[in-house]
Amino acid sequence: MHGKTVTQARCNAPRNPCSTIAGRLTPVLLDSIRTQLDSLSKSEKKVALAVLDQPSATVSQNITALAKSAQVSEPTVVRFCRTLGYDGWHEFKLKLAQGLALALPGANEQPTQDDLAADLVNKICSRSINTLLDLRNNLNPEAVQRALDILSRAKKIEFYGQGTSGIVATDAQHKFFRSGVPTVAYADPAIHSIAASLLHAGDAVVAISQRGNNSALVRSAKLARRGGADVIVLAPSGTPLADMATVLIPIDLVFNIDPYTPISARLAYLVVIDVLAVGLALQRGPEFRKKMQNAQKALQEFDMQFDSFIG
Repeated sequence: MHGKTVTQARCNAPRNPCSTIAGRLTPVLLDSIRTQLDSLSKSEKKVALAVLDQPSATVSQNITALAKSAQVSEPTVVRFCRTLGYDGWHEFKLKLAQGLALALPGANEQPTQDDLAADLVNKICSRSINTLLDLRNNLNPEAVQRALDILSRAKKIEFYGQGTSGIVATDAQHKFFRSGVPTVAYADPAIHSIAASLLHAGDAVVAISQRGNNSALVRSAKLARRGGADVIVLAPSGTPLADMATVLIPIDLVFNIDPYTPISARLAYLVVIDVLAVGLALQRGPEFRKKMQNAQKALQEFDMQFDSFIG
């Protein structure tokens, strides 16, 4: 989710035991490394494990010290950084330092039955803030722009999701229908597969998944691509759904057994939808903005609000 293309890798890698750093929420970069462990070479995996074991020490040391700690050569460390999509050691180290600096203390603590309201406010808000800070620090602007280019010329936009992601898809349809382009959201796997099979070149699908391995969504994305439609995927990198993307906007967030994690994760997806919705509205130019303002005035005659997202 950084400014470089994220290397595609499997998302079912085993979790490293060190999922927290001094009580802080794990930065997205460490989550990305963890999910890509199985795809790394043997020597690169040694570097990954050394970074995961002591991320703070990695930031404070030079490449020679990390190579020695991982028992590999310095060129191997550079290859590891480039495999993750960075130009080299210095860029990787900078991104890691930023992620560690942004994390709020205590955000990885799970809510407990004995928590007071103040504890819940701190834990839930800190977790959500950390998620959004990680998103801002790592969201790929080049991928967002490519997605906006597709959406701006689309004849029709369809949003697909299931479960929690289905809620995000519905929210997206609620925002995007103001664009003047026909939009619809489907959360039923049979329905979005049928809809996908009817798409053509010039149509666009936004497929949303927090795990990226839902077989029905993968099937629908494949059907849409087969008909000539573009598919924008919001999902973790290296997943089956990501592989179906015309444009992938990778959202690499950690998942664990904590039942409250999806709440914070959903915020990241909703914010990306907001970015795309506002970006599309602005990209369509002043004439479109004027139409939205006229619609607002017309609705005000009936005491209704247009709920504009560009003011």
